[in-house]
Amino acid sequence: MRTLETNDWILLNNIIYKIYTVSDITHMREQFLDQMKMLIDFDSADFHLASPDGENRLVSPVQYNCEEDLSAEYDEIDYSRGILYGGKTLIYRETDIISDAKRVETEYYKKVYKANKWHYSLQMVLARKKEFVGVVTFYRTIGKDDFVYDDIFILDLLKDHLAYRLYQQKKNTDPAIEKLSVRAAAEQYNLTRREEAVLKLLMEGLGNAAICETLVFTENTLKKHILNLYRKLGINNRVGLFKMILEKE
Repeated sequence: MRTLETNDWILLNNIIYKIYTVSDITHMREQFLDQMKMLIDFDSADFHLASPDGENRLVSPVQYNCEEDLSAEYDEIDYSRGILYGGKTLIYRETDIISDAKRVETEYYKKVYKANKWHYSLQMVLARKKEFVGVVTFYRTIGKDDFVYDDIFILDLLKDHLAYRLYQQKKNTDPAIEKLSVRAAAEQYNLTRREEAVLKLLMEGLGNAAICETLVFTENTLKKHILNLYRKLGINNRVGLFKMILEKE
């Protein structure tokens, strides 16, 4: 087992401090992944939040060295959905739940892992009071060794702090309690500038044709941005938007 040095403990304390004190949840998660690189060897990582509507979906991704958001693949073909949404905080390696020989034959491995030249992963599922609140996944590229117990031990020191912060964040931004401004939604859910612009015009009541004319979009491009908005915000339709976002700033 790895013996943590003084510098490791100082870094861990700093990470915990930032978990509670960085007010913007997106910036907190970005800093978390950056600092974890100094404690755990990984090549890529992503940090998703639970959908605010209580449905089993991942939203608002923050990524480290990832080319695209893979949450759609997680939701559709991930064989560990039962673990992910089970309402328990868990830390495990992918190889702890399925043998390596079997996992490389799965659609999930081929579409998510092999496509990104990853092989091993370490996942931290976060929950509080039996409610799933988020998940962090660390990846190693093909050719590297699997994660080890020492890596799990480090995450174990941080899991309850992250789970508590995300639980409080989720409760404080519950759409039934308080609606978000367009700007706040863009920051909290990591929207692109185009997505923010589309959201603003939607909340002003403009139809698709008017939005396309204003932003010089094709109809297909607009539909793509709207679908991305729904996925990131964890909603299904425009009714969900008006329940979650303020109509006027």
